[in-house]
This record gives sequence, C-alpha cells and structure tokens, in this order.
Amino acid sequence: MATSPTSAPHRVAVLALDGVYPFELGIPRRVFGSTDGLYELATCTVDGRPVRTDADFALTPDHGPEVLADADTVVIPPFGPIPDTAEPDPAASAALALVRPGTRLVSICTGAFVLAAAGLLDDRPATTHWALADRFRTLFPRVRLDPDVLFVDDGDILTSAGAAAGVDLFLHLLRADHGADAANRAARICVVPPWRDGGQAQYIERPVPAPGTTGTAPTRAWALARLHLPHTLAALAAHAAMSPRTFARRFHEETGQSPGRWLTQQRVALARQLLEATDLSIDQIATRVGFANPVSLRQHLHTAIGVSPLAYRRTFAGKR
Repeated sequence: MATSPTSAPHRVAVLALDGVYPFELGIPRRVFGSTDGLYELATCTVDGRPVRTDADFALTPDHGPEVLADADTVVIPPFGPIPDTAEPDPAASAALALVRPGTRLVSICTGAFVLAAAGLLDDRPATTHWALADRFRTLFPRVRLDPDVLFVDDGDILTSAGAAAGVDLFLHLLRADHGADAANRAARICVVPPWRDGGQAQYIERPVPAPGTTGTAPTRAWALARLHLPHTLAALAAHAAMSPRTFARRFHEETGQSPGRWLTQQRVALARQLLEATDLSIDQIATRVGFANPVSLRQHLHTAIGVSPLAYRRTFAGKR
C-alpha cells in the first residue's frame, strides 16, 4: 500500500461518535500527520453536527459522513459509555454503509464494539481493551476475541486495545504502508517507541519497586547495545550486581517477561530493522543481532510475525 511521492495521499476518515475519547481521536492525525503529506485526514461525525466527548467539552469536526465514501482507511476511535446491547446504532450503521467495499477499517479500544455490532468482525480475530473483554464476548460471541494483545492485524480490518496501543497500531500501519524509516521518523516526532509487537501483552501488573532498590533498566540498556553477544542470565545478573534469582524476579516485575524472552524480542526487532534498511545477508544479520545461526533467526522471525526473513525483506525493503 506504499504511496509514491507523486501519487495522491492516502485518504483517512476518522469517525467521531458521541462520547468520543479526545486522546485517541487525535492519534491518527498525530502519527499520520508526521509524514509530510503521505496521508490526507478528515474527521467527521455521523451527521456533520458536533459530538460530546467523555471529557467536559464538545467537538465540532469539519465534515459529515460523506467523507467516508471516499476514504481509503476509516478509523473508529473509542467512545463511552458502551452499549449494553449487540444491536448496532442506526446512525453509526448508516454512516458505515457509505464506506466502499475493500476500504481498510481500523478501530481503537471500544471502537471494536461498533465494528462487531455491524457484523464486520464475525468469525474474525480482534481485540479491545482488556477490561471490557467479558462484556464484548457476551455481546459478540462470534468474534474471535484476543484481549491479551496490543492490536490485531487481520488484513483489511485492524483492531487495537486502548490509548497507547492505538499509537502502536498506527505506527504499525505506517510501517506496513511506507516502511520502517517512515515509522521511525514518526515515532521520534511523537516521542514514543517505534515498534511494539502486536502480540505483546496489553496489561501487565507491575508492582512499584521498593524505595532504594536497584532496577534492571541499566542492564537492559547495556544488553541492547550488545545484542550480538550471547547473554546468559548469570552474565546479566552479574552486570546488575544481583543474584540470578533476584535479577530474574526484578526483571519480570519491571518488564512482565523473562530475560530470555525479552532478549529474543529485541533481537527480532533489530533483525526486522536490518532486513528493511540494509543489504546485509541473512547470515550477517543473524550474527549481528545475536542469534546462533540463520536457522535460529528464521525460526524466531517466523514465530513472531509468521514469515521468513526473505519474505519480510521482499515486502518491506522496497518501501525504503
């Protein structure tokens, strides 16, 4: 879905429903608006009139539902309160009926309830905010809900969890449309991490470290700068001046992951960047990111995103 510099911008329509969350409403423009004209955004309501937000103010977008008919991507930000019925809202349904077949649909947090009520998520994978998973399953049992991930990319329909996960999803869309460089630039402008795997857990209960304790962040930064080395738990713990048992416990408290799993995710993330942005061979990339051999790289990349290194490079390297 890459856009050449001379082609028309990708048209994005953001549908603000009554009770919209202002922060999430602004995510599409905040991310896509950092791309020097690759996207053209229009915010609309179901009838062209103002909508209230879940805060103490209302919003007056410049457009009515007619912009949905020309959009290449339609975004439904979250809103509240959530209906207690699976019946679609007539006004929202009438607006969505204007969307052309094949248009990419994107929801953030509770926006998935609108897509599900319209029957667009039946028998498809999706996610929403973890706190609303039980209600979502009750209302929409046909949807293959996964409340434990940040976002789900099912091709023409993408759904995300709340707030920050929406930023992750739009960086993912930008990466898919225009490659890692564009996504990384937008992430730097937004001062957010450029990539978090959609399969990462939404919600990790992390206890606040006791005063005076030493965290694992310095060791994580040290390891990130040396991913090519074969880091063992003992070596990481020694760098942090902790016993392996204490280090593993604190590492999990701070990241929600074991040191080994975290290292694998970082190595896969770096491998993806090198596949996109360099002409290094698969063997060279495997060595540089710390995998024992190219077979290990292929296995871990396939586990993470379901494709081989060569297939991934063919998809994304051309968007540099």
